[in-house]
Amino acid sequence: MLPSKPTTKKSSAAKPKAASKTAPKSKAKVSVSAKKSAEGIGKLRIRVRAYEHKILDASVKQIMDTALRYDATILGPIPLPTEIKKYTVNRSAFVYKNAREQFEMRVHKRLIDILNPSGKVIEALTNLNLPSGVNIDVKML
Repeated sequence: MLPSKPTTKKSSAAKPKAASKTAPKSKAKVSVSAKKSAEGIGKLRIRVRAYEHKILDASVKQIMDTALRYDATILGPIPLPTEIKKYTVNRSAFVYKNAREQFEMRVHKRLIDILNPSGKVIEALTNLNLPSGVNIDVKML
C-alpha cells in the first residue's frame, strides 16, 4: 500500500502543475516582447576602425561627448586588438631573390557600448561629421 500512495500523489500533483506551467509561459513571452517594443533598443554597439590611432581616438572622443551631452550611459571605449597585415615584396623584378621588403598595415579598433539610447542620442550620432579614414559599424542589440 505504501508504494501505491506516492505514485497516485505524484500523478495527481503533476497534472495540475504541468497545466499551470504552460499557461504562464505563453504570457511571459508576450510580456517580454511587449517590454522590448516599449523600451526600443537595449544597447547600441559602435565599432570604430582607422589606420591612424590619433584620428581614431579623436573620433571616439567626439562620439562619447555627443552621447554624454544627452545623458546616455556609456561603456568604453574598449581598445580591441590591432589588426596587422604584413606584405613581403621582392625589391627587384628578376635577379635578386634574397632582396625583399616588408610592409605592414595596422588597423586600430575601438568598441563603444551605449546602454538604452534615446531617440535624441541616435539622431545626434547620425548627424556627426567624423574625419575621413574612420570606419564606423553600428549594431542595435
